[in-house]
Amino acid sequence: MTEDNTVGDDLKRQAAMFYNSTEREKTQEQTTWRFWRKRRLLVALLAFFGFFNCYALRVNLSVAVVAMTEPVQTELENGTIIYAPEFEWSSQTKGLVLSSFFYGYLITQLPGGWLAAKIGGNRVFAIGIGATSLLTLFTPPLAHTSTALLIAVRIVEGLFEGVTYPCIHAVWSRWAPSEERARLATFAFSGSYAGTVVSMPICSLLAHYTGWPGIFYVFGIMGLVWTTIWWLVVKDSPEKDPHITAAELKYIQESRGTQSVEGSRLRHPYCAMLTSGPVWAIVMAHFSENWGFYTLLTFLPTFMQDVFKFETSQTGWLSAVPYLAMAIVLQFAGHLADWLLKRGTFTRTNIRKIFNCGAFLSQTVFMVAAAYASSVVGCIIFLTIAVGLGGFAWSGFSVNHLDIAPPHASILMGLSNTVATLPGIISPPLAGSIVTDKSAEQWRIVFFISSAIYLVGAIVYGLLCSAEKQPWVVENDSDASFDTDGASVTTTRGGYDNKAMDHSEI
Repeated sequence: MTEDNTVGDDLKRQAAMFYNSTEREKTQEQTTWRFWRKRRLLVALLAFFGFFNCYALRVNLSVAVVAMTEPVQTELENGTIIYAPEFEWSSQTKGLVLSSFFYGYLITQLPGGWLAAKIGGNRVFAIGIGATSLLTLFTPPLAHTSTALLIAVRIVEGLFEGVTYPCIHAVWSRWAPSEERARLATFAFSGSYAGTVVSMPICSLLAHYTGWPGIFYVFGIMGLVWTTIWWLVVKDSPEKDPHITAAELKYIQESRGTQSVEGSRLRHPYCAMLTSGPVWAIVMAHFSENWGFYTLLTFLPTFMQDVFKFETSQTGWLSAVPYLAMAIVLQFAGHLADWLLKRGTFTRTNIRKIFNCGAFLSQTVFMVAAAYASSVVGCIIFLTIAVGLGGFAWSGFSVNHLDIAPPHASILMGLSNTVATLPGIISPPLAGSIVTDKSAEQWRIVFFISSAIYLVGAIVYGLLCSAEKQPWVVENDSDASFDTDGASVTTTRGGYDNKAMDHSEI
């Protein structure tokens, strides 16, 4: 009798396994197109549009200032028609207005990372973009009131937007499985470059058809709409998302590891971080990448005009080409890095080194090639390749914070992005002091400096980089019980007890 029961139980278990397998296949077939069922992908998509809005809000003034300072037809009280700019700003005033954003942006990198670790990156991320969007709506009336008020509001916008990059790493430290960090993070970051590519021509159209104030109203409203959606949809962690499936939650936790949901008691080992070789490898790489990128962004049209006598009315489109290249390469590089990691072709550390150092060495070569290019087309190709290859570097250093110290990733991103903001302040005046007579020889010095910084960045990163969790990392393990879609799931330090039938797509 016992033997018959045993055989019967075995047959029941086999039948149940077959049924569950069949149901799993049906579920996967029905939900593969519904990407929002994978909540981490929905977070990545919304983060993409978040950074899209970030850069649209950042560059809108660069286009608007042209319309604000160009001569327009004006009728005086006596009926006389004259042509005068709406804002008669000197070149120094325009430079101050355009650069004011970065003074605020530089200040809040580290505080933003600290705040994200304490109260949750998703909320601080939303507040940063939402506040910037709201202030953007007030830009036109403040500009008409006083130039000083315009500069002040741009500084405050920079203060709020400065928290965004550190905050997103706090989000990924909880949402990103370890083998998907590169693709999720780089996809989100690519929104920055896509936002620039799209917003620059749209700003030009808005300035033409609605007047320059329309630029700030349209993008300000877009930012507020995004903020509302992000606030309602994205939770601080997958454990707090009521719509996540039990299977996806278990997959994220098994890959990421169980960590404390609340960060209020987390202590950051600042001394250990500031004396860590892998941390400074990231900082140097971030600085190097941004130096070359900001140099090209700022001076490409001027360089073409000085050296090749290149005149065009479509400088906005020309300036957008490097961003487009970066946005495309970022997608490919992120997926390739995670694919190599999943296959076990290289260790995580070697993948970060190969992608980062390979990109920097290639950028060194193409920067020099651009300096000696004999034609406009050749020079643009070399420079676009140089910037585009930076997408591979972003699959190295930009996710390395999450590798070495997940609980402290937002702080580390704040540190590296603070240093990486300096090139935007230092490189333009340095290049301006070098190029005094607009000669090709002087422009070559500018490119040689960028190439040398890339080379130093490759050497430092190659020597000091690590993608292993560092011994100084502090994590608060805790038990947490929660329900997701009616599935009772309990997490402990030792494992998971999933009482729901696990047949959802991860």
